[in-house]
Amino acid sequence: MDLRKNYRVKPNTKVKLKDYDPADVDGITDKAVANAVVAADQEKLTRLQYQLYAESKQSLLIVLQALDAGGKDGIINQVLAVMNPQGCRVQSFKVPTPLESSHDFLWRAHTVAPRNGEVVIYNRSYYESVLVERVHELAPKEEIEARYGFINDFERLLSFNRTKIIKFFLHISPEEQLKRFLERLEDPTKNWKISDSDYQERVHWDDYIKAFERVLSRCSTEESPWYVIPSEKKWFRNLAVSNIIVNTLADMDPQFPPPHVDLEEIRRLAVVEAAKAGLEFPRSGKKAD
Repeated sequence: MDLRKNYRVKPNTKVKLKDYDPADVDGITDKAVANAVVAADQEKLTRLQYQLYAESKQSLLIVLQALDAGGKDGIINQVLAVMNPQGCRVQSFKVPTPLESSHDFLWRAHTVAPRNGEVVIYNRSYYESVLVERVHELAPKEEIEARYGFINDFERLLSFNRTKIIKFFLHISPEEQLKRFLERLEDPTKNWKISDSDYQERVHWDDYIKAFERVLSRCSTEESPWYVIPSEKKWFRNLAVSNIIVNTLADMDPQFPPPHVDLEEIRRLAVVEAAKAGLEFPRSGKKAD
């Protein structure tokens, strides 16, 4: 199964989010089956990420964007947490610090971009500069208009440097957002997520949708695609995202590097040391328990 073509925004497409059903499940109706598929994908994800880390020649950047309560943390906790933190980082983008504000808008994103062998997850991203700043008019319109081109150039640079970029917009309806806000009020473990701006920002829902449509239309490219993920059914959201990431990593085809030592000489020394310790050394090619 490869869901990429189903939810990928083709380059130069004029996106209208009203044409995307946030409750779509691509014909899959059995939640238990979907969860089993996600579990299988996670096994593949663990293996592929390990190979990417060992190879250390390319990297993967995963961008998560959504309106509040869209499920960014859910994806990180329920899908991506299986990756080895030695080769994986989550980077959140909050209000810019004074240091970050003293540089260009992409500076803070570039300083935390993936190194060779890494998977990095941006929880929000540099796209905030053409979303929040556009909606709230925090920068001149002509400057924001120029930023789309700079973003495409930035992503082209990362791609040229062997960083694969996949970007997810987790799509929910305003009704679903309100439902999730109310659930946060009733769940003590999620009370900490509640902020004064939750309901205030809902006033700007239509403006945010227009801002996202502009992003999706202007910044989905062959090398750095956007995916619009139906996210009202969390189990399907998890399935779609895990499927797209695993298929992307599989296409990257990371390979274990060759050994940097003489294995036969190391094996000979190990056999000698094992004999001294009264241990039986495993046969070549056979894993020890």
